[in-house]
Amino acid sequence: MGGNTVTVRFFAGAARAMGTRELVVELAEPVPLGDLVADLGSDPERARILGLCTWLVDTRHASDADPVAPGATVDALPPFAGG
Repeated sequence: MGGNTVTVRFFAGAARAMGTRELVVELAEPVPLGDLVADLGSDPERARILGLCTWLVDTRHASDADPVAPGATVDALPPFAGG
């Protein structure tokens, strides 16, 4: 991946809601995770599903205020039934 992109990977229900397992997003500078997620949730159903997800940035748990820098990998993990 290029230095000005972020790879966002979606799992299970998040992948179904987004219609893909992976997106590559152009990102010129670090942004808060919450801003990136808001941009991805382009419609109410997507926003609802993404709002339920646990987020990882480069394999570490992240919250809305945590920065996402170009070159990062972001994972969207929805709740899983059955543990």
